[in-house]
Amino acid sequence: MTETPVNEMTFEQAMAELENVVGQLERGDVALDASIALYERGAALKKHCEAKLREAEEKVHAITLDADGSPTGTTPANGI
Repeated sequence: MTETPVNEMTFEQAMAELENVVGQLERGDVALDASIALYERGAALKKHCEAKLREAEEKVHAITLDADGSPTGTTPANGI
C-alpha cells in the first residue's frame, strides 16, 4: 500500500486516516515496530489537521462585512 504524503492530503483525508490510526493503536493488535510507525504517522496527520484548521480560521476571520452584516470580500490575514 502506498501512503499519500501527509502534506498532499485534504483535511478530510488526513482526519479519516488519523481516526484509522488511532483505532489501530487503541486495539493494540499491531506489532511494536508497526505501532511506532503508526504513532509517527498519526503525529504528522494531527499536525497537518491543526494547520489546515488554522488556515480555515484565518480565512473566516478575514471576511469583511458591510453595515448590514453581509460579506463584502476578504482582507489579508495580516491586516495589510
